Amino acid sequence: MFQRKHAVLFLVIAGWNAFSYATFTRNLVEAWQAGEDRPTGYWIAHSVLIVVNLVIAAVLGRLGYRVWRATDDSADDTSSHLVR
Repeated sequence: MFQRKHAVLFLVIAGWNAFSYATFTRNLVEAWQAGEDRPTGYWIAHSVLIVVNLVIAAVLGRLGYRVWRATDDSADDTSSHLVR
């Protein structure tokens, strides 16, 4: 079902999401601390966006790690490692 190339793709996307949204978080915090005048909805919407995308990164990272491990031992049935 999944191959090692899928694991790499999941891990790269998770890493990129984590990196880009960590940078976005830092920039948002700096803007807040600088007293940037924005509506409350702006801060809430961007904070929710950050949380959702970091959760997506965690899910994809975990899936990528599990696929990587499952494809590592090719003697076993790979689908049994992914169901747990």
